[in-house]
Amino acid sequence: RGGVSEKMEGKVRQSGGPRGTALAGCVLLAVVALLASIEWFATPVFDEAEMKRIAVEAIERTSKNLQEPLDAGRESAQFDADEDSRRANETIAVVVELLREAYGDRIIPEPQWMFNNAGGAMGSMLLLHCSLSEYIIIFGTAVGTEGHTGRFFADDFFTILHGQQWAFPTGSTFREVYKPGDQHHLRRLESKQYRMPESCWALEYARGNILSMVPFGLLDSFSSTMDLVSLYDTVVVTLSGMIRELLTGKV
Repeated sequence: RGGVSEKMEGKVRQSGGPRGTALAGCVLLAVVALLASIEWFATPVFDEAEMKRIAVEAIERTSKNLQEPLDAGRESAQFDADEDSRRANETIAVVVELLREAYGDRIIPEPQWMFNNAGGAMGSMLLLHCSLSEYIIIFGTAVGTEGHTGRFFADDFFTILHGQQWAFPTGSTFREVYKPGDQHHLRRLESKQYRMPESCWALEYARGNILSMVPFGLLDSFSSTMDLVSLYDTVVVTLSGMIRELLTGKV
């Protein structure tokens, strides 16, 4: 009896192995098919030219609104820091307002700020729209940062609102400099090193296979920062944004 049961168990194990492999293969193919089909069914709503127009208008409107400087009687360093923060906050607020005017409910009603660590760089992110084929965020830092852009199956348009971004691709000795109103286009499957030398904020619009970008935005939380609060916030806000758009029929 013991010999018979051992033979039966061996047959079960032998038959289970190929079945498990086939099942794993089917799941992998399904995931690949999903990723590959996103852009086939994509329904873009936004446009990089409109993103730049909104950014430039916000910068110009902020400059007019802040013609009256803060009290210059304080120490110079504190005055400069307060003025810098004031200008950045005002520009970001105007950008969000203009996006709501242009795109209505496509912009998340009550967006929340969260830290983002990706490619060795750290900054703060305000997610304004997220679907399977597009996202819009405000990204930046008050203290400066640098890192790797990532390499994606998507085009990324990074329009500077405040401060500067520097960048260069591999093999180049030339430093690209992007100032307020400039739009840095990172083409799909292209990568660069970038730096925000000081306080810098930008309106970022990505179009393409957004799911392929998600691991880049999350892996630093596991490999270095262990910031589970920011990880949780990022996952929840991203997934809820994607589901929200899918329910409207937008891929």
